[in-house]
Amino acid sequence: MLTSTLLQQKLKNMPLWALSVYAALCSFAVYFCMYAFRKPFTAAGFSGIEFLNIDYKVWLVTAQVIGYMLSKFYGIKFISGMKGEKRAVTIVKLILLAWLALLLFAVTPAPYNIVFLFLNGFPLGMVWGLVFSFLEGRRATEFMGAVLSISFIFSSGVVKSVGKSLVINWHVSEMWMPFLAGGFFVLPMLLFTWLLNHVPPPTEQDIALRSVRKPMTGIERKQFISTFLPGIIVIVLTYVLLTILRDFRDNFSNELWNELGYGNNAAIFTETETYVSLIVLLCMSLLILVKNNIRAFMINHMIIIFGYILALVSTLLFMGGYINPVLWMTMIGTGLYLSYVPFNALYFERMIATYKVKSNIGFIMYIADAFGYLGSVMVLFIKEFMGVQLSWTNFFTDAVIIISVVGITGTIIAAFYFRKKYLTIQSSI
Repeated sequence: MLTSTLLQQKLKNMPLWALSVYAALCSFAVYFCMYAFRKPFTAAGFSGIEFLNIDYKVWLVTAQVIGYMLSKFYGIKFISGMKGEKRAVTIVKLILLAWLALLLFAVTPAPYNIVFLFLNGFPLGMVWGLVFSFLEGRRATEFMGAVLSISFIFSSGVVKSVGKSLVINWHVSEMWMPFLAGGFFVLPMLLFTWLLNHVPPPTEQDIALRSVRKPMTGIERKQFISTFLPGIIVIVLTYVLLTILRDFRDNFSNELWNELGYGNNAAIFTETETYVSLIVLLCMSLLILVKNNIRAFMINHMIIIFGYILALVSTLLFMGGYINPVLWMTMIGTGLYLSYVPFNALYFERMIATYKVKSNIGFIMYIADAFGYLGSVMVLFIKEFMGVQLSWTNFFTDAVIIISVVGITGTIIAAFYFRKKYLTIQSSI
């Protein structure tokens, strides 16, 4: 039997590549399982149910996103100050609380159960920062971060396929489906969280190359913001727009596929997202080969810009009738995630390593995420609650064109700012 002590000893003696693969797979599995408590309900239509003349599913998505958004604001302080020995237990508690909320959602009649989607979203919003804290500040963080990040691409498709299959093939009611879908992943979540908790801390060589990562005080958080405020404002604004697109595609992919003629194909979610996951994993993992931090930081900007371009071009081709819906959804997913994934691991990892400031990924990432999900909530209100009458597909294509252009411009500005900041600091040394 593999005990905690024996596992810790084995991991400490592992070569870098083996430990990196171990940590990457464990973090991938934990976050994959988390998505089973967050996304399956979006594969349901909840047709025929309204509340205050607004589609019931829009209320559900909005409630969960608001909970998720508030969690990100709370996580700015909570995650950045979390001590290492508490991370694993906190992950388990948060996910089980979210699962309990899905049970209460199932047993409470509509529309009164809307509140439980809010209570489901709040604890789940803090899981990413806790999981990534096991990976940051290491020589192989790019590889591990890329594997972790594709979990929310691949898992989103898989768990929605599981949810859709429960409804179509097993005739489970749409109210009970989210709770039952999550139930399949409770034991794997517990196992992989336990395994992840045994990853040893960064080595001295890791710290020398990437800088030390510690819990931050309030003064340190203020100093970080004041040092990089102009660049943070620009890049967070572009990230807000990107999150709106990514989240809209993720939450309403069922509606998009229905309009595109693939409503009865439960496997379509997994099929498209698998290709997206593999392409993004390959592109982002290659950054591990770039040892120079400022060079890798600038390459991140170029990857983000390329993602926007791919999303924009594929949408124009689809609107012109040159590509089919499946290819379009695959290409636009690849483009959006090529832009989105760097922000969830690699962009801020290299930013901290470049400037050697005392910080951690959770702090700056949760600032970006908090405002990103605030943007998602605002879009939902504009489209549904303020009566904007557009089909899901038309709304999405219009948003892609506008946001891609703004995102490209903002990312270029951010790249020039951070490059100049680096040169200024170097000249003063």
